[in-house]
Amino acid sequence: MARRYVAGAGQLLLALIGAGLVIAWFVSVMSGVYHQAEGDSPSSSAAWLGEAGAVAFIASWLWSLVTSLSLLREAQAQEGKA
Repeated sequence: MARRYVAGAGQLLLALIGAGLVIAWFVSVMSGVYHQAEGDSPSSSAAWLGEAGAVAFIASWLWSLVTSLSLLREAQAQEGKA
């Protein structure tokens, strides 16, 4: 819509990476819960997956905020010229 394909693709890619890391963290946690219920050896913590995923996802949202504000300022500047 605003022809900012690189910014949009970057935001989408970062959001998908973040969501994928959060899902991987969730699967890891659930696997650990299952192994504990079965009496197997305790699993190691994968909290870094969830933290990295949350940071990446939040970064993508902040990037989109900056891009949206930039578009808004650009539209206001164009409106003032017309």
